[in-house]
Parts: sequence; structure tokens; C-alpha cells
Amino acid sequence: MSQDLSETRPRPARTQSAAAIVVAAGKGLRAGQPIPKQFASWRGKPVVRHSVEALARAGIAPILVVIPQGAEEIATAALAGIAGVQFTNGGETRQESVRLGLEVLVGTAPDLVLIHDAARPMLPALVIDRLLAALSVREGAIPVLPVADSLAHAEREAGAEVMGAPARREDLRRVQTPQAFRFAEILAAHRTWDGATNAGDDAQVARAAGMGIALVEGDEALHKLTYAADFTPSAPPIRVGTGYDVHRLEEGEELWLCGVRIEHTHGLSGHSDADVAIHALVDAMLGAVGKGDIGQHFPPSDLRWKGASSDQFLAHAGKLIDEAGYALGNADITIICEAPKIGPHREAMRLRLAEILGVDPSLISVKATTTEKLGFTGRAEGIACQAAVSLARI
Repeated sequence: MSQDLSETRPRPARTQSAAAIVVAAGKGLRAGQPIPKQFASWRGKPVVRHSVEALARAGIAPILVVIPQGAEEIATAALAGIAGVQFTNGGETRQESVRLGLEVLVGTAPDLVLIHDAARPMLPALVIDRLLAALSVREGAIPVLPVADSLAHAEREAGAEVMGAPARREDLRRVQTPQAFRFAEILAAHRTWDGATNAGDDAQVARAAGMGIALVEGDEALHKLTYAADFTPSAPPIRVGTGYDVHRLEEGEELWLCGVRIEHTHGLSGHSDADVAIHALVDAMLGAVGKGDIGQHFPPSDLRWKGASSDQFLAHAGKLIDEAGYALGNADITIICEAPKIGPHREAMRLRLAEILGVDPSLISVKATTTEKLGFTGRAEGIACQAAVSLARI
């Protein structure tokens, strides 16, 4: 996992004290986890721990975590070892939970307070800095991102939703947390709130009280975990695999390398056409997507594959890569033999492999080397091949 590089730079001097409230009192049922999502494991640690660690690294203290009734044990375990963490129980709504947290902080009386949703685990240090800096000119500050998609109002017509008037996306922003406020002002805003305690966020409470709210640049990393899919491990953007194969050279056999028949005094012996280069490449591709090896898919004990063209093995590996959501990034094949000479056939080999896989030939490299007369390849007893591939998520 990449590290927020801003964590390694010097932190700006802060002349005012800053505390944080992390709202972790929800049930989190939509996430489909056996426990409330804020305590579920995500990328190797409880969700709530990610943002609390980020706040602690930023020098925020105390960090008050608002938790459900009866969650003291699991919350304490989730945040063990982080200095400055305190707990209090939340209310029936998010707004009530924040109000209760603010009241607990009255005894500390910080100058500034950050209010953050535990369901947003990734909290870049730069966002914290921007928020606190904005409080020098405004009573509140929130991180926002532009809206990329076109928007429209939904209207009801004959019992169904239809498109209404368009909305100007240039005037709209996506709002994130943490949201930052001058402590005394946001406390007063919550205390004087009149009506149901169901405000969508604290900026709405602040604005209702007449506070000025600055908009600062947010970060896509502040994505909110909401559904079960958010907890499904994401496929890595790049995968790699390697393969190696050896076949014996014998008289009376055809010699196939990279799907190309080569005239030679000897050919490779095997259950199929013994194309050692394709076999190594197939193993590399299967390994890259965690699908075993060529012997599992085309066992030599199966008579269907006796004398079979290895082209179909390679096509099968390409199909598995596609089904896994990847595309070939590149393939690098090294054939190890004393004879025949590979150079005159290299381009034909590249084109044939690219044709079987349905990719651009520029993604395929075929090269050869010898072992300087050493070993079984040096004695021309057989041919070996090694292959490496990279796959890119699509």
C-alpha cells in the first residue's frame, strides 16, 4: 500500500490546540460485515484505526472516538497503542453523537476541532493541514471535490421517475470529512440547533447558525466505505508470472518453438507437440493469475492432448487472463539452446505468439542464449525456455 508522502515532510507550526471527534457509533449494516463496519478489518487493520492513526501522526489530541453502546471492548482493542485516544458513547443519530462528543471536549476546551467519519479510513495529512489553515479566516472548513458527471433533478410522472431540470455541476461539490471548526462556535451551533437531529453533516449545522464555511481541496482517497463491495480486496493493478520448461531433443520429432515449425535434425519430445517456449509462456501466464500450471489444465495423462498443438494451451491461458480482468502487459521469452539458431525465426515467433493471443506484437519479446556448451542444453540433449509476463488490470 502506498504511503502518504506528506507524512514525511515537516508539519506546519500550529499555534492553536486542535482536537478531533471520530464518529464511529453507527451500525454499518449495509457493509455486510459480521461486526459494525468501523471495527471490521480493512487492508490489514480495523477501519477506524486508519484515520485515528493519521490524526495522531498529525499531532491532533485528544482524539475522541464516539462508539456504540457496549462497544468499549472492541473499540479499545481496535485502537490499542495510539496515544491520546478517548471514548464516549454516541446517540441515536450522527448529529446527536457529534453533540455528545463536543460536550465531552468542553473540559479540554481545544481551540479547533476536526469531526471525521470513521468510515473514511484514508486521511491524507495534506487535507488536515488545509482544513486547519482555513480556520484562520473562517469559522469552519470542509474538504470538497468537483462533480465530474452530468446531473439532473429527478421528478415523478405517472408513478415513475423522469428527468427534470438539469443541475449545474459547476456550482456543486462533493463534500467529505473531516470537517474543521473553531470549537466554541461549532459547540454553540449544535446547542442551538432547532429541529430534528438529522442534519447530513456538521457543516449544515454550522451554516444554520450563520457560520462561514470555507471550501478546501479534498482527496479521492477519502472514499467512504459503505457497501460489502468496499471490503472486497481490490485486484492489484499489475501482476507478474514466470515459467520454465524443458524438453528432450530426439531424432524423428518435429521441432516447434513459439508456434512456428523449424527445420532441424532433431525435434522436441513430449506428450503434445512439446513446444517448450509456449509451455513456459503458458505457465508464466497461469502463474500471474493464480491458476496453477499447464499440467493441471492439460495433464499428460489425458490422451486428448497427445500430439496436440500447444497453440490451444496458449489461447486457453489468454482466455483465463481476460476472465480475471487483466490484459497482457508484456511477455519476455528466452530460449536456451545450442541449436538451431533462433535469430532467423525470431520475428516469425513474435508474430505467431501475438496472433494466438490477439495482442500487438510489440508486447512480445523472443530472444535466445546458450549455456556455452555446459549442461544438457550445451550437449544438445534438449532445449529449455524461461518466460516472464506482466499483466495489467483492465
